[in-house]
Amino acid sequence: MAYSLTDLGFVDHVNNTIPGSSYIMALDSGTTSVRAIIVDEYDCIVAQASKPIHTMYPQPGWVEQDPTEILASQIAVMAEVQFKSGIHSDRIAALGLSNQRETCVVWDRDSGQPIYNAIGWQCRRTAPIVDELIAAGYEDVIRQKTGLKLDPYFSGTKIKWILDNVSGAREAAEAGELMFGTIDTWLIYNLTNGLVYATDMTNASRTMLYNIHTLEWDDELLDILGIPRSMLPEVKWSSDDYGHVSSEVMTHTPPITGVAGDQQASFFGHCCFNKGDTKNTYGTGCFLLMNTGDEVVHSNNGLISTIGIAEGGKVSYSLEGSIFHAGSVIQWLRDKLGIIKHAADTAAIAQSVEGNDDCYLVPAFSGLGAPWWDPMARGLITGLTAASDRATLVRAACESMAYQSYDVLRSMEADAGMKLAELSVDGAASRNDFIMQFQANLLGIPVVQTEAVETTALGAAYLAGLAVGYWEDRDELQADHALGKRFMPAGEEREIAHCLSGWHDAVARTRTVIQ
Repeated sequence: MAYSLTDLGFVDHVNNTIPGSSYIMALDSGTTSVRAIIVDEYDCIVAQASKPIHTMYPQPGWVEQDPTEILASQIAVMAEVQFKSGIHSDRIAALGLSNQRETCVVWDRDSGQPIYNAIGWQCRRTAPIVDELIAAGYEDVIRQKTGLKLDPYFSGTKIKWILDNVSGAREAAEAGELMFGTIDTWLIYNLTNGLVYATDMTNASRTMLYNIHTLEWDDELLDILGIPRSMLPEVKWSSDDYGHVSSEVMTHTPPITGVAGDQQASFFGHCCFNKGDTKNTYGTGCFLLMNTGDEVVHSNNGLISTIGIAEGGKVSYSLEGSIFHAGSVIQWLRDKLGIIKHAADTAAIAQSVEGNDDCYLVPAFSGLGAPWWDPMARGLITGLTAASDRATLVRAACESMAYQSYDVLRSMEADAGMKLAELSVDGAASRNDFIMQFQANLLGIPVVQTEAVETTALGAAYLAGLAVGYWEDRDELQADHALGKRFMPAGEEREIAHCLSGWHDAVARTRTVIQ
């Protein structure tokens, strides 16, 4: 049984103090890489380490990863960041964890071994299952209980696919021999040497099995998808006791006290604590969240409702728009087409041409997410001429991130009944000045960078630190929250309207059904 935080002396029960010269470690288990950071009491990242993760595409639209590689790589960067910084586990007050959310792992309860590769959040293999559920009339009940769109993106249909397609899996599940988890659960289970089997509310809310009103796994949803309740982990608050890291992983055993899905961790790292606060993370995909307070706002414009913050005994809900391909488009230019050497080069290349020459790239490599939700759409480049060159294509790829984000943000405004005052941004592509200025131009509002690029990991650190009294409260976090460059809107309305018209025409051409 895992010890409590006070048992191992990390929190003084009376004075709520942390040992001197201590730090928070945060893990960010992302889609293309895993990383570990060490944060000090002033919210400064003092050290970090990262390692890439391999992704497999066994069939068109299928996306898989090796869960054991994710685990081994995460443990490796935990060790590396300690050695790089000289800050070892005896000085780590607590550990926070953020993770790619809807990616699904199923493993054997006795051996601890996965029975299949992790099915990635971008994977579209379960589109036929989704079609069957829609035809059976389950779309409304799933949306009302979970806030989610019935789509292959979410974990529920991935679990069903594994049970239906891996030999002996369904029988083993019904016998109580299998365990399911999103990446947070898989890591927590292994980091605690199997002592803790849990997830947090933000990750649970992405499974299509969790009722965001009752804050419980929902038996009706489990029955619809044919998933035994015995497969599911305990659900906790994002700032809570998740046991201690095993001594086999870290010599001293710091507590795991912060867990959130990557976008909710980023949301918390942005200090989006108030109703109307909105952020966009420009990572592998783009993920936009707007705080809707204690109200579940159901979308009429292609967005989802989800748990945004689950901390301090209170849930704040959010509207979310998920864009499947953003930074991955730049990787595609580099790794598949070979027309750039470094992602950092794209801003200068895009700015080297006067305009976009009516060339648009719609990166529907694995379908379209919000607000279109078309799993069968495929990528398309329109407007190519004999004059089109490398710079034309790079600019179109950069602009595609801003166009997709524009569509989601306008949908958010319509659903929430409010206009955005500004947009807070993070992620690697948020450091591309061309994209951020173009985003501000399209939206007509300021776009504000966070000073820290690793806002997702920082949010996980905040959640962990609050649980052990490392930071006193949200007010202290907000007071220390540092902002970076501010991009003010510019450009002519007529030109912007022309660009948006061309973009929407290109999107329509990717669709299986033009709406």
